[in-house]
Amino acid sequence: MTLPVSGGPAIAVLGSTNMDLVAYTRTAPRRGETVSGREFRTVPGGKGTNQAIAAARAGGAVTMIGAVGDDDFGPRLRAALDGAGVDTAALRTVRGPSGIAHILVDDDGGNSIVVVPGANGTVTSLAPGDEERIAAAGALLMQLELPMEGVLAGARAARARGVRTILTPAPAQPLPDELLALTDLLVPNEHEAAALTGHQVPRRAALAFLDVVPEVVITLGEAGSLHAARGEEPFTVPALPVRAVDTTAAGDTFVGALAVAAGEGRPMVDGLRWAAAAAAHAVQRPGASSSMPTREEIDTLHATHLQEAL
Repeated sequence: MTLPVSGGPAIAVLGSTNMDLVAYTRTAPRRGETVSGREFRTVPGGKGTNQAIAAARAGGAVTMIGAVGDDDFGPRLRAALDGAGVDTAALRTVRGPSGIAHILVDDDGGNSIVVVPGANGTVTSLAPGDEERIAAAGALLMQLELPMEGVLAGARAARARGVRTILTPAPAQPLPDELLALTDLLVPNEHEAAALTGHQVPRRAALAFLDVVPEVVITLGEAGSLHAARGEEPFTVPALPVRAVDTTAAGDTFVGALAVAAGEGRPMVDGLRWAAAAAAHAVQRPGASSSMPTREEIDTLHATHLQEAL
């Protein structure tokens, strides 16, 4: 088994690997409408891959657990992870197509996405060696683009080995009580938080989450992020004021950077500010994994923002 050799915090990611098929257009079409696009790209993505690459570029020693197909996209997806310094020894190759995501991006930076699971749908359990990889990490990042059985298997392994679990509940869907009980940090966006709790006001949603998880960070887009933990007063951290070109994977960039910050022992408020700098960099570039900043870029923007705030 190959384990991370970087000096950064060890992070395992159990998640999806997709090829993003991205079309750019002035305005998104309404139902039944056809519009002209101005550009098309294929970009490695998937919430798992995005978080893995974001964490690796931010300085983490990252292991990716998941699956790609034996189609033309499979080697390209693996190469993108390898190129970012992610350990792909646990990335399975299975028969059939890789996962894909059809993404439409408008000129305001907004996006709409259709995901077809492909190989990701085969990850219903851990493979031999995966538990050891999770045990070697300080945190396990999970999302919901894999079958729930696979996510639960990873969460159980992490809890049994004392590894911190960080769950991004996207795409939003009802969460099993067991998964919530195995989650240490929940990181939904404001829309997912509202869908899961029934509360449109983020603070109310955060407090509702604390009935079932010990800590939550709700990302609020241009409004920043909201942190709540049991026994603590909730607080918000503002986003950095930048012009968004493409918001695809901004949330995944934020989570990957936040996991690195936590693994380095930063106080939560500083970790959230650092993660906000990572996300701010990402939204100024097109694409998902291709937009994610390096650690040096995050540090520079974070330091500049702190200086301007004084």
